[in-house]
Amino acid sequence: MKARILIVDDEERMASVVAMALGRTGYECETCNSGAAALAALAEHNADVVVTDWKMPQMDGIDLLRQLRARQPGLPVILLTAHGSVPSAVAAMREGAFDYVTKPFDNDELRAVVARALDMTRLERENRYLRQEVASRYAPEAMVAESNRSKELLALLRRVAPSRSTVLIQGESGTGKELVARLLHYWSERVGQPFVAVNCKAFAEGVLESELFGHEKGAFTGAIAQRTGCFERAAGGTLFLDEIGETSPDFQAKLLRVLQDGEVLRVGAAQSRTVDVRLVAATNRVLREEIAAGRFREDLFFRLNVIPIQLAPLRERREDILPLAHHFLERHTAEAGRRLHLAPEAEQILLAHAWPGNVRELENAIERAVVLARNDAITAEDLLLEQGLVAPAASTDGTLQESLDRAAAARIRAALEAAQGQRGEAARILGIERTTLYRMMKRLGL
Repeated sequence: MKARILIVDDEERMASVVAMALGRTGYECETCNSGAAALAALAEHNADVVVTDWKMPQMDGIDLLRQLRARQPGLPVILLTAHGSVPSAVAAMREGAFDYVTKPFDNDELRAVVARALDMTRLERENRYLRQEVASRYAPEAMVAESNRSKELLALLRRVAPSRSTVLIQGESGTGKELVARLLHYWSERVGQPFVAVNCKAFAEGVLESELFGHEKGAFTGAIAQRTGCFERAAGGTLFLDEIGETSPDFQAKLLRVLQDGEVLRVGAAQSRTVDVRLVAATNRVLREEIAAGRFREDLFFRLNVIPIQLAPLRERREDILPLAHHFLERHTAEAGRRLHLAPEAEQILLAHAWPGNVRELENAIERAVVLARNDAITAEDLLLEQGLVAPAASTDGTLQESLDRAAAARIRAALEAAQGQRGEAARILGIERTTLYRMMKRLGL
């Protein structure tokens, strides 16, 4: 959309000149001949920037600026003045003006000032959105914690977050280990610095070393340029190493050296580099058993296990099941553009289920139900959690989650076939937003 500029000047000719100069840049311009008219226009529809003359009868530019600051504090105001003295500029800035331009003005200068004002408002909107997004996910009041174990966990995270100590998170797959790591980062003084997450299982051993420590140009075949590793990219922030139990003893020895020395050595480099990183590691394995089997170094375990956090599986904190289900339902119905609720029998199914996949399985079940629900109420059949409710055509091979995903994939394929491949129409048939369909197709590999 075009940026909208409101131009205020009691001289009609001057207002037209300003509008012409800015209109040629592609802005949508509206002119007003007084401060009162400008306030009335803004009451009807917003503007992105106000450009106003300084000297006007009844309500001058400074008076208008004060009114705008009271009504719309974030709206940038640029003053036009024939008296561009330092005292007047200082007075304007003290009142909250974004900038001022002297008359007769240079068109390029005016356009540059307006562009800077628009950039500022865009960045402020983005920052406000990001703050709201982060708060919605990580603020204490946004966290679902009804069980005593979950409440105790949040209290522990609050105490641990401000420290620099290394944290080891252990728990079954799907219990929310990365969420815990992000909470530790968000609630720490490092929140303004990078949070870098690495799944150690996703990389081959040699690739993992290069990914974490970086490499120099020519360090190995294919190293055509220097690469900064995750330790350096996370400088000042938090590095989250997921699936740490899947790494080899050789890599574990190199990681131990980094933790001991606080320095990383890029592959192919002769000089190590100091890094300031808060390390959080996670695993779904029982590391003491891995140590006994000779698959994990005991000395590294003690380095990582400064602050141990054990996440309880969902089946051991059943008070969280329905609050989590409603939380996920609210999120996915908003994304799908639907208004749904859980039928009583569906809630009973959720409470009775064993949840081998923990919170991740619960969210997948709710997302799937939002897609499959035919009515406003999500039923037990829509959840597809009982073996008897899996579509007859679905294979019984594999895990329960794999069977449920196959059922959802079959429903989506049928909708795509009925829509002759038109995804927008398929989304309409399924009763979901197109973006939700795209996301599910990507997750299901369709």
